[in-house]
Amino acid sequence: MVALPMTWSFSAATTRRVSRFSGVAMASAGAKVENVKVDKGLGDLPKVILTSAHGSEAELYLYGGCVTSWKVASKDLLFVRPDAVFTGQKPISGGIPHCFPQFGPGAIQQHGFARNMNWSIVSSETVEGNPSITLELKDGPYSRSMWDYSFQALYKVTLDSNALSTELKVINTDEKPFSFTTALHTYFRASVTGASVKGLKGCKTLNKDPDPKNPVEGKEGRELVTFPGFVDCVYLEAPTELQLENGLGGVITIKNTNWSDAVLWNPHLTMESCYKDFVCVENAKVRQNLNFYLHQSLPTSLSLLLTTHCLSKSLCIFEVLKQKILLCILIVA
Repeated sequence: MVALPMTWSFSAATTRRVSRFSGVAMASAGAKVENVKVDKGLGDLPKVILTSAHGSEAELYLYGGCVTSWKVASKDLLFVRPDAVFTGQKPISGGIPHCFPQFGPGAIQQHGFARNMNWSIVSSETVEGNPSITLELKDGPYSRSMWDYSFQALYKVTLDSNALSTELKVINTDEKPFSFTTALHTYFRASVTGASVKGLKGCKTLNKDPDPKNPVEGKEGRELVTFPGFVDCVYLEAPTELQLENGLGGVITIKNTNWSDAVLWNPHLTMESCYKDFVCVENAKVRQNLNFYLHQSLPTSLSLLLTTHCLSKSLCIFEVLKQKILLCILIVA
């Protein structure tokens, strides 16, 4: 059993109401728990809406088990690309897509199949106004046509006042051992020219630019990693804490346990319509170095903490101008 808990933090709580139900028992099931609603989303695809009593909100689609929105103080910290389609035929491009059981290209389709299969609702609960929902994915003819193993994946998403937390547990229900690679391909809303990631200095890198099939090995020497052009780089054995400055006045601290690697990606001019509005900072396990047998587990966690956030566009512009003025003063001095 491979457990991949992941918490994106801001804070937590205690009293609980729990509802358990099988299958995709939609709106009626979601309505049993306060602050959890199941409704029709774009393309009439079913989506879950989590609303914290403290004001934050998240949305996730059962197709792909994909979180598409996470709002704090009415500001969405995630990004969905304008070319995203909600037809149930292609993966949703944006938010927090799953890459499983393969990250990137390989023996099966790009990023595996979990992001373009329907997940079902297992249970939901509310703890002191903070809702959570657990989704399930199992093998079937479609997955077995690519990856012939029996498995169960459980994905719990919890929202509180300023945190989004998830726990992913992949259980080997097959008699055969298997290995896999995986990632949460998170799209953060950002201004690409002002975005930077701190904490990767000293990491071994696999730079997929210019040739993704033959990545160049290296070592990160920068304190702040920026996105000046096309970026597609894997950071092996990444630290347990990174900081993303999104260029919009927000600094997000990303903490993890057992997500061994990190990936930075921005498509630059290959996606000219939107590349300026997001960066991907992904938590990943990119190497198949373990065989998982029946009921084996590997726990991981991830937490995101928004330490600063501009409440208005004008305030953000003011802060940027203030920093530029201070920089000019320092240069002159």
